[in-house]
Amino acid sequence: MLEKLFQLREHGTTPRNEIVAGLTTFLTMSYIIFVNPEILSSTGMDKNAVFVATCLAAALGTFIMAFLANWPIGMAPGMGLNAFFAFTVVGGLGYSWQQALGAVFISGLIFILITVTGVRSWLIAGIPKSLRSAIAAGIGLFLAIIALASSGIVVAHPATKVALGDLTTAPPLYAILGFFLIAALDALKVRGAILIGILAVTVLSILTGHTQFHGILSAPPSLAPTFLQLDIMGALQTGIVHVILVLVLVEVFDATGTLIGVATRANLIQPGRPGRLGRALLADSTAIVAGSMLGTSSTTAYVESAAGVQAGGRTGLTALTVGVLFLLALFLSPLASAVPAYATAPALLYVAGLMLREITEIQWEDITEATPAALAAMTMPFTYSIANGLAFGFISYVVLKAVTGRYRDIHPATLLVALLFVIKYAAFPE
Repeated sequence: MLEKLFQLREHGTTPRNEIVAGLTTFLTMSYIIFVNPEILSSTGMDKNAVFVATCLAAALGTFIMAFLANWPIGMAPGMGLNAFFAFTVVGGLGYSWQQALGAVFISGLIFILITVTGVRSWLIAGIPKSLRSAIAAGIGLFLAIIALASSGIVVAHPATKVALGDLTTAPPLYAILGFFLIAALDALKVRGAILIGILAVTVLSILTGHTQFHGILSAPPSLAPTFLQLDIMGALQTGIVHVILVLVLVEVFDATGTLIGVATRANLIQPGRPGRLGRALLADSTAIVAGSMLGTSSTTAYVESAAGVQAGGRTGLTALTVGVLFLLALFLSPLASAVPAYATAPALLYVAGLMLREITEIQWEDITEATPAALAAMTMPFTYSIANGLAFGFISYVVLKAVTGRYRDIHPATLLVALLFVIKYAAFPE
């Protein structure tokens, strides 16, 4: 049956290889079941319900990837997208989390439409590489300031805006310890380094009395507080159009880049032969809609899937294994509820550092490429908004290319996005 479903022989793999690869991928990305509830609960969402939604959305998205595309890629609510949902859409712009879920749902439908029609490929081809790299780096900086603030390492200051927190208190010290532990384990090629770091800080916090412990295993909590709570009509307000635009753009760049990168490493895509990329893109798009209905931010392909590919994963059986493990994780809700913010902050900070590697792909020798890219990356943390970063990047790119006479460098997709952001700021300045 496995051979019929996943064509194992054709891909030169075995059930054992695939299962080991699935376990490897799960260990590298399972930190999301602790981090995502912590981030989204800041909006007022029920933390336990978000935990269940995270596990179910990850499992469902990964199952779709397994059976529709037969690719060894894990899916889960995306880092960066959850921060945009919580800290920009709800925390900054003042929308309710129900409206934010509605925006995710609508962005998912748009995502499916542009995937089926081929517009997604047009958008990807039209966005400058430097700007794409800057978006990833900027999201990394955005995650970094969130992590530093939530752990107390950085605090607000009336004169300097930000300042160093009290490093003699428990939260910053635990966060620093967790960061070094994660970095050291990852350098030593220990699988699941991020998860181990989160759990180690949590256990230490429990042992020292800073966190309450309620056990490890239990029946899954209720999903009711978030299930089908999305407010689609509220999300259709004109003021949230730019939010949907940003969700679609980030989803397009993040997911497509991850899918192509991991699949290429697994030799599933070759020059001129996209393989099952179309199906993988559709699976990714469908998972966003399903996740919003369950009660979580946008679900996307995880770059950590590359670890499973490195371990031998080549088919959907790897993804199926990941999905099953996410379902089993539903029974870990007591442990998830005991994880403090300063235990997940090191994971955020470490992931942020990895995302900053993208700045090496920016064409720094070309001012018309480097300046918009730098603006996009810097504006995200300094305005506490991924949306503003994207806007500054796209608008400045078009302006600089135009005033220097390099009109041919401006792809219609880039011009369209820039114009949409200009209209947003003109009509809806808040």
